[in-house]
Amino acid sequence: MARAIEGIRALDLADPIPPFSGLAGTDGREYGLGDFASRAALVFVFDSNRCPTAKAYVPRMIRLQDDYRDRGVQLIAVNSTDPHLYAEESYEAMVSRARENSFNFPYLKDADQSLARSFGATCTFHVFVLDRDRRLRYRGRFDNSRNPERVTSNDLRDALDDILEGRPVRVPETDAFGCSLDLI
Repeated sequence: MARAIEGIRALDLADPIPPFSGLAGTDGREYGLGDFASRAALVFVFDSNRCPTAKAYVPRMIRLQDDYRDRGVQLIAVNSTDPHLYAEESYEAMVSRARENSFNFPYLKDADQSLARSFGATCTFHVFVLDRDRRLRYRGRFDNSRNPERVTSNDLRDALDDILEGRPVRVPETDAFGCSLDLI
């Protein structure tokens, strides 16, 4: 169910994402929705430099991008945390983190938090998947455990497989977990 955040209506399942542009990537480029037009599916992960959950998922994000790149999937990590609240969330710290972890996907700064608001992101490690028509088809968790050895449900991979095969997503919504996303 969509919810309003300070006057902005968050996406509901099957809603199209509003266009965005001008988000600074850690590679020095600016990104907008049009930069991913050729991709069959987009995975947006609301991420953080300081959140232990987000840190734990870095290898899985990299592996997911490697596994799904040739199938037309693009993972996009987005940092919407205000660096005035947490200095370690600055753009410069993002650049360092992306370089140190050899990110194989764009890591974008949502400085005004508008992307997080439009998606209805509530925590850092909140995942959203858009199909080729850029409609929201899945939102929730990456999988069911921060500890990779305890994963028993690969929710994001299942959703991507369904989307890429043209099927309805079996479980389109799960409960995301991680650190609170402080929207101001």
